[in-house]
Amino acid sequence: MAKLTILGSSNAIPSLENENTHMVLETQSHTILVDCASNPLVRLQAAGINFQSLTDIILTHFHPDHVGGLPLLLMDMWLLGRTTPLNIYGLHYTLDRAETMMGLYSWADWPNFFQVNFCRIPADPLALVMDNPEVRIYASPVKHFVPNIGLRFELKPEDKSLAYSCDTEPCSAVFGIAQNTDFLFHEASGDFTGHSSAAQAGDVARTANVGELILIHYPTGALASGDLPQQAAQKFSGPIRLAKDFMVFDL
Repeated sequence: MAKLTILGSSNAIPSLENENTHMVLETQSHTILVDCASNPLVRLQAAGINFQSLTDIILTHFHPDHVGGLPLLLMDMWLLGRTTPLNIYGLHYTLDRAETMMGLYSWADWPNFFQVNFCRIPADPLALVMDNPEVRIYASPVKHFVPNIGLRFELKPEDKSLAYSCDTEPCSAVFGIAQNTDFLFHEASGDFTGHSSAAQAGDVARTANVGELILIHYPTGALASGDLPQQAAQKFSGPIRLAKDFMVFDL
């Protein structure tokens, strides 16, 4: 059975209880990290996941709260003896900058570094990211300050699907990736440029006919902004949950 673990649920400003949003999907033979916030190694260990089992990383966009942990994760895996290759997926814009960032650390000079494959995704609607016997993943460009993607995961043995809006204003691409999914993980930062409110997330969930809405990437700590599930329920009558760090979804 596949499993999704929330490693962080906060927007760009984390709190003691909520790290920046990132998550990990585990299937029988793949462990896929979605975004690379803060110190993913520590979060994976806290979740009971062997970080050396990571097979793939998907970087949605090049903002610090989504890629800031990448250099540390790669360095730590190298220092702890990783030898197996790692695939990193993202838009050309994102991966070009990720490679430049790693170049600033002169990682080409780190001896016996494991193989890292940068796999560039075209900026097309429902572009295929990955397809194997366990999961098919699609990406669509969404509406943010910088080039960004939302994701759709189709789990084959389980016949389940889920979507992740990532950081975005309401747009047709989000409706496309979310259509008829069992779970929609939708950001709820607020109704301002490049982001969405909980009520707007509820509207997407209703229009896209999703099974359950999970609000994520929301203001936390001193910036917390009311009862977000209640706000989403104004638009969506189905099940709604607020993502919490280390929440696990058995799929």
